[in-house]
Amino acid sequence: MASDGAVATPLKFTQKKANLLDPHSIKHLLDETISEVVKSKGYTEDTRLGNWKLAIGTAVIAIALLAQFYPKKFPQNSEFLLGCIALYVVMNVVLLILSYAKEKDAIIFTHPPAGSFSSTGLVISSKLPRFSDMYNLTIASADPQSISAHKPVHFTKSVTKCVLTILGRFTKEGVLVEGLFWKDVEKLIDDYNSERKSK
Repeated sequence: MASDGAVATPLKFTQKKANLLDPHSIKHLLDETISEVVKSKGYTEDTRLGNWKLAIGTAVIAIALLAQFYPKKFPQNSEFLLGCIALYVVMNVVLLILSYAKEKDAIIFTHPPAGSFSSTGLVISSKLPRFSDMYNLTIASADPQSISAHKPVHFTKSVTKCVLTILGRFTKEGVLVEGLFWKDVEKLIDDYNSERKSK
């Protein structure tokens, strides 16, 4: 963990390799690295949304199992089956709404760092649109209505330019030059925090 102003860049990086012809592989590797950077800056992951999704998914499975193994045969259990089907559909719609409304493109939700005066954590989200080489990273408040929230900060980098230049974020072999990317993300987090102080 790093205090304010201290650089949290790790001393030793493990080599992370991506298939440069697969944009999903590149995005996954960058997203993984971003999660590591955020955690190294003192933010802990907020798993409440994931826990809710797991609980709802478990309920959906329980409903399906109950409908499948209900002791009565079909004509006698038709009302029960209709109820199970309705519940199954409703619970899946709730899961979809959570994904589209709350989760969106989020990589990680965080709690505020320990000892912080902020009452809200961060939502880190990224996009690498289909047929595009522009990787977009956004850091925003987990609670935009909070008094300690402020404008999100963004950066957009071309994955193609990063791949083509040795001094970019990937080598020709697909190995992430993690130190450079780590510093980019740290700078964006610092920009977000300094934006809050200057508000």
